[in-house]
Amino acid sequence: MAETMKGLKRTHRCSEVTAKNIGETVTLMGWVQKSRNKGGIIFVDLRDRSGIMQIIFEQSDSKEERFIDAEGFAKAEKLRSEFVIAVTGKVEERAGGENSSLKTGNLEVRALSIRVLSESETPPFPIEADSKTKEELRLKYRYLDLRRPDIQHNLIFRSNVTKSIRNFLCDEGFLEIETPILNRSTPEGARDYLVPSRVHPGTFYALPQSPQLFKQLLMCSGYDRYFQIAKCFRDEDLRADRQPEFTQIDMELSFVDVDDVIDVNERLIQKVFKDNLGVDVSLPMQRMTWQEAMDRFGSDKPDVRFGMELVNVSEQVKNAEFVVFKNALENGGSVRGINAKGQAEMPRKKIDALVEYAKGFGAKGLAYLAILPDGSYKSSFAKFMTEEELKALIDAMAGEPGDLLFFAADKNKVVWDVLGNLRLEIARNLDILKKDDYRFLWVTEFPLLEWDEEEKRFVAMHHPFTMPMEEDLPLLDTDPGKVRAKAYDCVLNGIELGGGSVRIYQSDVQEKMFAQLGIGKEEAYEKFGFLLTAFRYGVPPHAGLAFGLDRLVMLMVQADNIREVIAFPKVKDASCLMSEAPNVVDVKQLEELEIQIAVKEKNEADE
Repeated sequence: MAETMKGLKRTHRCSEVTAKNIGETVTLMGWVQKSRNKGGIIFVDLRDRSGIMQIIFEQSDSKEERFIDAEGFAKAEKLRSEFVIAVTGKVEERAGGENSSLKTGNLEVRALSIRVLSESETPPFPIEADSKTKEELRLKYRYLDLRRPDIQHNLIFRSNVTKSIRNFLCDEGFLEIETPILNRSTPEGARDYLVPSRVHPGTFYALPQSPQLFKQLLMCSGYDRYFQIAKCFRDEDLRADRQPEFTQIDMELSFVDVDDVIDVNERLIQKVFKDNLGVDVSLPMQRMTWQEAMDRFGSDKPDVRFGMELVNVSEQVKNAEFVVFKNALENGGSVRGINAKGQAEMPRKKIDALVEYAKGFGAKGLAYLAILPDGSYKSSFAKFMTEEELKALIDAMAGEPGDLLFFAADKNKVVWDVLGNLRLEIARNLDILKKDDYRFLWVTEFPLLEWDEEEKRFVAMHHPFTMPMEEDLPLLDTDPGKVRAKAYDCVLNGIELGGGSVRIYQSDVQEKMFAQLGIGKEEAYEKFGFLLTAFRYGVPPHAGLAFGLDRLVMLMVQADNIREVIAFPKVKDASCLMSEAPNVVDVKQLEELEIQIAVKEKNEADE
């Protein structure tokens, strides 16, 4: 039967006991990691969030203080994994030699008394670091999974990162202000999560995709530096670095421009990495424009830990008879390539696998040219080109004997997407991506607008309140597709950490922006009226940025998935395996909300 605390107080966590405590009496509380009965002496590894301490239970008829009584020893004999116990005992130097894998490996506590606070059934999987248990089972019993030392390390680390962020921003004059969770739905961006209103039947709140409009209102209200560790929600497809609910390090600043926002955030990142990893981040960070990033890396979030950059060879192949190249150029596209140095003898099976991989990003195929060590070629298209054309192509690619060249030919967007992802796949296959090589990058001057083929109209690449570059303002009326935005993304190792922009604060510029998005004045006030009205009462120039806290911590602890740094994450279909959310609700609740559920029945073809 479980015992109670009965006024007993814990004096230390397990790993807080040090050599300075030898000879002292301490009280530790935690979970039994494992128990080993050696006959007359029992060794127990006691675990809490700080680590493990070895406990010695030894029985003797002697009245010496260093032994536990018969009743206590009998309790120790019954201990199993995950029992919760409280132990009082004396700290000693470990008799059996040091265990270098533990922080407390040179110490042990000789038990004088024990209380069994809670018993445990046999867990469905071992509570241990680097678990090999399937993730689905671990997430179903997430409360047990959270006991694992590596997960606990990640969440403690996350807490410390958040503390560093708060300390830095407060010292920089930022105010932490909370914004509403129940908002009105906004049509731009991803799908909203909707919350029905009982008081106003037929109407809905939306959970915030970001605090964007409210933080801009705070600038209108004079709180010139705001931040928030903000919970946000987006109803979109999930992947390794995306969840339906996530946490942003959100900020907004008044009377600033691009360089001011980048400066404060570079110093924020520098402090967070120094405080929590001991890593020195060099400033200023590298910057490149969106156009340069796309041309060199085929991505607006390029991984610059390795080369294999894209090369535009359209000029070198413009007269070639290879129909794939010719058609792409005639249709206004381009031909670009990457050089996989030293990979000329890659097996055909692996090359074919890369071709199939490229097709997943829109490629109709992938041309390749292997320059063998003896100078001869192995190629899918060389026979369609003259020796002079091949030499010019290889020279443009800085090709040497031993290199493997890949080429894509299509519209620029397809070519960028194909080769940008292909270079990453090759790098992963070659295992050249080092997780402890932290390479930061700012991508700037994004296009303000992008053309939506389905809707046949321009949409905002970021959001409709992003300021155009001043020198591009005249193009808003004449050539909106060429307008660059005062927008900036922070990228780490090919993953977008966060992004932001300078905001529009002049009404005439905002009206032009809405016009290009097909939003008239009446519609604009219907959707964003409270913000636009506020702008009529004196609005300062302002700008902001939001980092993804989950992604930042994931990269810092070198995890492969943000689920490893979130206490209770969702799986890819946005469900929680532990609580079984989402789920049905009582009919009474629906009646109170005046909601009727219409479930679409799947036909046999759908099934």
